[in-house]
Amino acid sequence: MTIDMSLVGKELAELAHSYTWRDVVIYALGAGAKADELAFLYEAEGPKVLPTFATVPAFRVLAATAGRLGVDLLRVVHGEQTIRLHRPIPPAGTLVTSGRVAAIHDKGTGALVVVEGKTCDRERGEHLFDTVFSIFVRGAGGFGGERGPKARAAPTLDGPPAFEHVQQTSPEQHLLFRLNGDVNPIHASPKLARAAGFQRPILHGLCTYGHAGRAIVQHACGGDAAKLRSFSARFTGIVYPGDTLTTRGWQVAPGEYWIRVSTQNGETVIDNSVAQIDA
Repeated sequence: MTIDMSLVGKELAELAHSYTWRDVVIYALGAGAKADELAFLYEAEGPKVLPTFATVPAFRVLAATAGRLGVDLLRVVHGEQTIRLHRPIPPAGTLVTSGRVAAIHDKGTGALVVVEGKTCDRERGEHLFDTVFSIFVRGAGGFGGERGPKARAAPTLDGPPAFEHVQQTSPEQHLLFRLNGDVNPIHASPKLARAAGFQRPILHGLCTYGHAGRAIVQHACGGDAAKLRSFSARFTGIVYPGDTLTTRGWQVAPGEYWIRVSTQNGETVIDNSVAQIDA
């Protein structure tokens, strides 16, 4: 499989995404929200919006990029994800995202495609958030390109984490989360998941990211979603629906937490990850 390197630096057409409180609630449920998080699930209370919902309106720029690259979706997995929030996301509206292909790195066994997005609420005249999606296209490496920056080194993590959040995903978590827009068949079809080299349909990386984001809001932000300023994560393992996710956060500086997520088997599935919090 060859990658079209001419797309690097190309601006993508602005894409609009309209949503209502129902979409916000579907996202929260897909990211594992429970009844005691009613503020994110009940329209009479807003609802409040999980910061990681930012990946939903911006996802269209990633999908458009994949379409232009002509990649086989069965070969695509999420590599890294970053959100940077400038103000709270409204519970309904129409947001416009402009994007560009920032880089395509040659990782040998595959290509890492980096897509940056800037999302605004044009009606309110507000810049809401920025996103960076990095997808790994298996089998598309070896073209002689730059490998890209190395992963950040883990800080010294002395002592127990500042917080630990344990939650089992449901056997249907993947089918619920795909309602947010990522309909890659490896997250639904057992046959196609096996064809892609997995035991069965896998959980979206963005679903695991949403679980981790909820844990950060609950524990590091005291339940105040507006305090989360940014969350950068690197996906390091596969999660299957029904797996138990343990999110741990170590405070390494004022307002800064190192985040790690592991499964019940002890496999680390999110690492090299940092959350910035308003102190």
